[in-house]
Amino acid sequence: MSNSHQLDQLDCLGKRCPLPVIELARKISEQEIGYKVILLSDDPASAPDLVAWARMTGNSVEVLSQSSFEITKLANN
Repeated sequence: MSNSHQLDQLDCLGKRCPLPVIELARKISEQEIGYKVILLSDDPASAPDLVAWARMTGNSVEVLSQSSFEITKLANN
């Protein structure tokens, strides 16, 4: 079995709050539950914004690095 599955990536580098969360919400709304995406954002507000967004929407966010986040869609909203 091949492990060639690659996660989608949403590049929001250089974009400031609230654009990364807005673009993420737009992208994830079109996907099925279980969908995962890597969000790239160098805005210092991204980590707390994404954690708050995930809590409010019922989705999941994992901080991979200072500018990389893995988001999993867990709810339809």
